[in-house]
Order: sequence, then structure tokens, then C-alpha cells
Amino acid sequence: MKSFEHVYRLHRLLKSRRYPVPFERVMSELECSRATTKRVLAYLRDVLGAPIESSREPRGYRYTDAAYELPGFWFSAEELQALLTLQQLLATFQPGLLDDALAPLRDRLDQILKSQNLQPGEAGRIRLLRAAARPAGRHFATIAAAVLQRQRLRIAYEARGTGQISEREISPQRLTHYRDNWYLDAWCHKSNGLRTFAVDCVREAEVLDAPAEDIRPERLDDELAGSYGIFSGTPTATAILRFTAERARWVSAETWHPLQQSVWLPDGSYELSVPYHRDEELILDILRYGPDVEVLAPPPLRKAVKARLAAAVERYR
Repeated sequence: MKSFEHVYRLHRLLKSRRYPVPFERVMSELECSRATTKRVLAYLRDVLGAPIESSREPRGYRYTDAAYELPGFWFSAEELQALLTLQQLLATFQPGLLDDALAPLRDRLDQILKSQNLQPGEAGRIRLLRAAARPAGRHFATIAAAVLQRQRLRIAYEARGTGQISEREISPQRLTHYRDNWYLDAWCHKSNGLRTFAVDCVREAEVLDAPAEDIRPERLDDELAGSYGIFSGTPTATAILRFTAERARWVSAETWHPLQQSVWLPDGSYELSVPYHRDEELILDILRYGPDVEVLAPPPLRKAVKARLAAAVERYR
């Protein structure tokens, strides 16, 4: 596998350069000795028939045919791992959901894995555990098609908290797979604003004969991905959480939010700052750590967590 990695990396390096690559640059890219670098160059040229030319001015190596590709399927170790993971994800995908559409992709992945002497059946050794996953619902395919074809949708949406159903016309923007569940970011023409919808709460979905209104990705991120959680919105507060030294080793390796800030304290505890707007999901994640975390700020969040903990204790009296 290591020799394969060397050949692959050399091929990618030469493919990506318009001008000759110096020998020292090749050796650095392959992370191997001068003698090994020469052997890899010779193997790629003499065994695999790569159109490698060495030039004197400027000194280096380049492909004389930019269209050259390695024979068969060649992947890096990282790409092979991704293929195995993708194959396992497809195998555990919700039964009946896009089965016909995904079958050719599954077959193609099997062929690619076999070409690399990897048995598709062994992909089962990669476990993808789905925690608290909800069925995506029977309208997932319709919604996904509207997202990709850039068409508007008319949906009947059930609010999970109240059970009320409302009809809306929306311009779908993007689908998000978050914590084993699917969500749809869309421009809601009824509310005249960006909203995030849980796909499993869509009770009816109809593609309309009208183009979806496109929202710039930067605006989507600013309004829908700026705060903690899936139903985030623009941040309006920052949660400051202090974790005990015992729990800090785990929490310090986690990413709660791309814009989080953290600091290690002299006693070994760990302080984490996370921007948020709505606190429901954040509170649930804080409660997971029980006595190993304290909310330092803001006061309303600290009060809300304290109340939930008190209510939990009362259940056991």
C-alpha cells in the first residue's frame, strides 16, 4: 500500500503542474529517500507507461501528455476509506428510500472496491451507528429533486412542538444531514424569510412549475449556520461553559461550533464559549454532562439549565 501511495501521489503531483517539478520537490512530496524517489519515477515511466520527461532548463519532471491517467482505478488510502464508508452508508440507508436510484451506485462502488482487491462484503466491518434517527418520510425524494432541480415546493408542515399543520410555498436551498436526521433550508414565501424544516415533519410536498428563488450561500450561512444547533439563526448570545478536569479531555476534542473559543484553566478545567440564538438544543447537550459542566453565562441560560436539573431531581423524590 505504501508503494501504491507513492505512485499515486507522484501522478497527482505531475498532473497538477504545468511546469517541470524539481527532483527535490518530488522527493519532499513522496516523503522518501532519493533512491526510493528514483525507483518510483522509473516505475511510473517504465512499468505504467507514464509520459514522463526530464528537462534541464528548468530542471525537473513533467508529463508530456496532460491527458494521461493511471491504468484502472487508483485511489489514495483516504479515498479508499471514503469509498468503504460510503458503501456502508448506502447499505444502511433507510429501506425503500431511493432504492432504485441508489442501486447502480452501489454496484459501481462494488466494482471499484474489487478493482483494489477489497471485498465489498467486508465493508460491514465499518459500523455506522445511527442514534435517535427518524425516518426521512415519504417525501424525501420529492424534496431532494426540488433542491437539485431548483424548483419551488408547496408543502404541508407539522410543527413538532404544537402539532399544528401549516401550508407553505418555499424555495428549497439545501438539504442537511445532521445528527442522523434530514433538514431542509428554504426561503419561505409565506414568512418572507429563511427557515429550516425537519424533512420528517413534511406531511405533503408538491413540486411547482416555478423556479426557486436562489439565496447566496454566504447569507444562508450567516442566518442559518451562525449559531449553535440546526435551528440556529443569527447569534444573539454566547454560552460560556466550564467543564471539570475529568471531562475536559473529552470535550476539548469536540467541535461544538466552528466559531467556538476555548481556554484551559490552571486547575485543569476547560472553558468553552459557543455562540447561539435558540437554546433548546444547547440545553439538551449541556444536560448530557450532568455535574461535569457549569453554565457561567449568560444568566438566562444558566437559570434555564438550573431549572431543568431541579425538575429532573424532583422526578426522583
